[in-house]
Amino acid sequence: MQKLTNKEEEVMQLLWKLEKAFVRELLDAFPGTPKPHYNTLSTMVRNLEEKGFVGHEAFGNTHRYFPVISKEQYRRKYIGETVADYFDHNYKNLVSFFAKEEKISVEELKEIINLIEKKS
Repeated sequence: MQKLTNKEEEVMQLLWKLEKAFVRELLDAFPGTPKPHYNTLSTMVRNLEEKGFVGHEAFGNTHRYFPVISKEQYRRKYIGETVADYFDHNYKNLVSFFAKEEKISVEELKEIINLIEKKS
């Protein structure tokens, strides 16, 4: 599984949300402005299909696309790589980073501890 570009991730986020979509539906759901050109978005979706992230159903000359890789599968792979690359394979360093940056509250940390304790 290859790492996606930021734009490809945006498209995948839309497909994960919509579950199935034609290029026109993806374009309509694309956040913000300017939106990509129809042909550009169509090319990105076909590239995602070539990479194995997306499949399609044919309806005459048009295709409806759907994710082949789940959001959870992608997240699991690349969160692990991020932890390895930036936090020395150490999830404690990851959590410490967010605590120092004040991106996680004490309450959230307590919730995480409760989840860990329930698993044990």
